[in-house]
Amino acid sequence: MNSDELKNRTKKFALRIIKLTENLPVTITGKIICNQLLRSATSIGANYRSACRSRTKIEFISKIRIVEEEADESVYWIELIKESELIKENKITDLLKEAHELTAIFTSIGKTTKHNLKNSKSEIPNSKLNRC
Repeated sequence: MNSDELKNRTKKFALRIIKLTENLPVTITGKIICNQLLRSATSIGANYRSACRSRTKIEFISKIRIVEEEADESVYWIELIKESELIKENKITDLLKEAHELTAIFTSIGKTTKHNLKNSKSEIPNSKLNRC
């Protein structure tokens, strides 16, 4: 998967989350979970775009770790929605699967880049990274 495909995938995920949160109940719990999930899910794509503009491998790794954390946080909030039965499970199964997959993708990108950095022994400008 190339960077443009991943940018589109994270944007589609955010749009799906926006639609999901519109269906959360308008209760104290619903509002809090809605706010938290919206923040974490929409920041995945935004932070990935930021990572793609990194000037160094170290900066890229740092930003990708943030993306990974936001994806994992989204998993948490979707799990809470599921387990608290705020929305029927069959309506969020695919979203939960996508959140897990995005977390795994960004974890892998971070680990691979860190491994490659250790092996390269030098800091290379972003223009030569060919990452995003």
